[in-house]
Amino acid sequence: MHTGPSAAFCGQTVSWLLEIQQPRQPRQMLTREVLVGGRHVTVLLDPHSYDAVVWEPRSRLDFHAYAVFLMERIFDVQLPHYNPGDEKSKMKPTLLHKELQALTDAMYTNLRTVLLGDTVEAGSGWHEMGLLEFSYGFLLRAGYLTQYGVEAPPHTQESQAQDRVHSADVFHTFRQLDLLLPKLARGSLSAGDKDRVGKVKGRLWKLLSPTRLASRAHRSRWLESYLLHLEEMGVSEEMQARALVLQLWATQGNMGPAAFWLLLFLLKNPEALAAVRGELETVLLGAEQPISQMTTLPQKVLDSMPVLDSVLSESLRLTAAPFITREVVADLALPMADGREFSLRRGDRLLLFPFLSPQKDPEIYTDPEVFKYNRFLNPDGSEKKDFYKDGKRLKNYSLPWGAGHNQCLGKGYAVNSIKQFVFLVLTQFDLELITPDVDIPEFDLSRYGFGLMQPEHDVPVRYRIRP
Repeated sequence: MHTGPSAAFCGQTVSWLLEIQQPRQPRQMLTREVLVGGRHVTVLLDPHSYDAVVWEPRSRLDFHAYAVFLMERIFDVQLPHYNPGDEKSKMKPTLLHKELQALTDAMYTNLRTVLLGDTVEAGSGWHEMGLLEFSYGFLLRAGYLTQYGVEAPPHTQESQAQDRVHSADVFHTFRQLDLLLPKLARGSLSAGDKDRVGKVKGRLWKLLSPTRLASRAHRSRWLESYLLHLEEMGVSEEMQARALVLQLWATQGNMGPAAFWLLLFLLKNPEALAAVRGELETVLLGAEQPISQMTTLPQKVLDSMPVLDSVLSESLRLTAAPFITREVVADLALPMADGREFSLRRGDRLLLFPFLSPQKDPEIYTDPEVFKYNRFLNPDGSEKKDFYKDGKRLKNYSLPWGAGHNQCLGKGYAVNSIKQFVFLVLTQFDLELITPDVDIPEFDLSRYGFGLMQPEHDVPVRYRIRP
């Protein structure tokens, strides 16, 4: 799930945004301006008008400058002549069609390597872990092996054991940086934080250096194309390593938290869990071989899970909170869906925050704070796409993947990866909350703007391979 560096934004905006959604505010308010850190920020609240922003050309509303700023501030990445549009066009073919299937197949293999392999190595019986660490760790480790390559020679017990050890090192080092990303983005690191960040970044740059990655087998076409792109720009090997750390976060940093919330909602909602399990049992009954012998999950199988699709969509609706920002490059009159225009000044910033509008709008979603596993299902079991505001059908009714020119290229890969992970967990494992009546944790509010929200604290679970 690729949010990219544009997902971060000034934290002061969030409290104001939360305030303006209270019932005392007039329903007809479509935009609002606020002064944050010396910058005038216009917040667009009307989802009917989002297309006017996300498809506006860069000559008027630009994503580029702010992305470059955050790339340097968070990841110390400086790319000469960086053009996000050019990069996107070059990387797009590596995440679609045949290449997407290759990534999906490799991800399933690597999920089995780390998820089943770790559990078997730990011995029989129950094992305890935080659900976020469980979801984030296994998905990022498998994703790293899928995109950045595995030990050579592949498919031996020894090489798979090495992959498990190495990928765990990558995850635990990456997680230390991930926990400090909000402070990095907002320039609020303490002296101790700065020292710790420097050491963690240095370690990651070594782990993901092109020289070290050169010896790995089955590297993805995405990685090969990205490295070639960097070389063509004349980027040094040191800077390439920094860019690869950025890409590890951009491509893998939100899948684990998404799976955490999805599994937690299922564990707290027995009816939803039973519905998903029933669907997966039907899938297994129609499979040509036992699950223990399945080396891949074909796309047609992944596409035949409408209940799981709805659960994922609902989980993302409740927890995806990226900021979609644009720099106003030229004075312009932004057209609203109702025919009015809103004047924007050159040098100001425009912000969309779909987490509040449309994703938490009670006019669009009944009981918007409540998890409803079948919210995105029609009575006939097909995907529900008809949602309305002010009596008009919405095109943008949930935006976890962004929209317009900056819609996530890796959506297919991310969805397939999360679904494969959930499939393996629910068909191969018993998974339980250690404390069944535990409350769903509150959000870590510092994560607003970075994509998927993370919890204030982890939730202990226990798991075992099914006897």
